[in-house]
Amino acid sequence: MMHIYSDYESLSRGAAELFVEKAEQAVSGRGRFSVVLSGGSTPRRTYELLASPSFRERVAWGRVHVFWGDERCVPPDDPQSNVRMARLALLDHVPIPSAQIHPIECEQSPAEAAGCYEATIRSFFGGGPPRFDLVFLGLGEDGHTGSLFPHTEVLKEGDRWVSEVYLQTRGIYRVTLTAQAFNSAATVAFLVSGAEKATILQRVLQGPYDSMLLPAQLIRPHDGDLCWLVDKGAAQGEGFSTG
Repeated sequence: MMHIYSDYESLSRGAAELFVEKAEQAVSGRGRFSVVLSGGSTPRRTYELLASPSFRERVAWGRVHVFWGDERCVPPDDPQSNVRMARLALLDHVPIPSAQIHPIECEQSPAEAAGCYEATIRSFFGGGPPRFDLVFLGLGEDGHTGSLFPHTEVLKEGDRWVSEVYLQTRGIYRVTLTAQAFNSAATVAFLVSGAEKATILQRVLQGPYDSMLLPAQLIRPHDGDLCWLVDKGAAQGEGFSTG
């Protein structure tokens, strides 16, 4: 399902509304709401809106559990940290218990960090599949999402829920949820903004399937919903109706 918004601000509001809607449904049905946050620049405004009075008061923050889809192996106060960005934009401004914030911690080796995070997720879900209520993802201009980058071994992972990834071209390790974990979610929402994303969005959605080249194509929830929230700039590709 694709939702096309007039601009970045309205896309961000749409994503914030989706967060509120899924939180209400999950808390009402199961008593808790589990969400996976994305890094990158696109979701920042969504997080800021969720921290604003008009949205903040609509969420039962005491029932919210926050996870991350990926993280760079940098110190927690590093400007590149996805956790830091989410804390500054959202988590430091809402009454969510600290024990319900589950960051990816890379103080140890990347492999150990991935193992620890998988253990955290397995404990949360009682050993069952990682059925997150909502996952936010972005889309890179190279077709990556989370830290699932083109032609990396993690794309072939069929058993683990979390894996370390080394990006030689960037000289950095990352820890990421795998496609298997993302695809077990109840709802996955891609947030895509800007004309610079138009070409890759069209290739991912309308081009030939090649998940090693375009890892975002791996994201196909097994028993859940896949939503694309895009603005008009990103939806300029042929075949997209922008209204």
